[in-house]
Amino acid sequence: MTDTSTAAPPASSDASPGAVPIVDYLVLGDHPHLIAHECTKCSARYFDHRNACASCFGTEFADVDVPTTGTLRTYTIVSFAAPGVPVPFVAGVIDCGGTHVRGNVVNTDPTPENITLGMPLRLATYVVGTDDNGVEATGFGFEPDTSGNGEAV
Repeated sequence: MTDTSTAAPPASSDASPGAVPIVDYLVLGDHPHLIAHECTKCSARYFDHRNACASCFGTEFADVDVPTTGTLRTYTIVSFAAPGVPVPFVAGVIDCGGTHVRGNVVNTDPTPENITLGMPLRLATYVVGTDDNGVEATGFGFEPDTSGNGEAV
C-alpha cells in the first residue's frame, strides 16, 4: 500500500526537533520551573493528580508555580542502584518556598564534604535521553546555588 498522506516539512533543516519533560509537572522553556496542584481549601500541594486532598479532603485544585530555588532538608548518598544507574548520586528533599520537592542533587560531587543540610539549591534541567527522531527527554534536579539567591538556613 502506498502512503499518500502529506506531512509539512520542518521550517528549516536546522530546526530543533524539541524536548519533552519526563514528568508532567516540569515546564520547559526560557524559564524552566515546576508546577504543583494546590488544594484551594487548605493550600496543600501535590505533584501527582489527586481526586481529593489528603489533608482536608477538598476536591478543588489550582496549578501554582513552585519557586526554582530552595534549601536541602534531607538527603542520602546512594551508592548501590539498579544495573545501568550510575552511582554514587545524591537523592534529597528540597524545600522550595514551603513546597517539598523530591529530586537529585546534581552538578556537584556526591560526597559528604560537598553536600550539607541547609545548602541553597536551584532547579537545573538536563537531557535524560534522545529518541530516534532527535526529541530530547528532559529531567530535573537541583544544583548548588552560588548566586546568593537560595534560602540557606
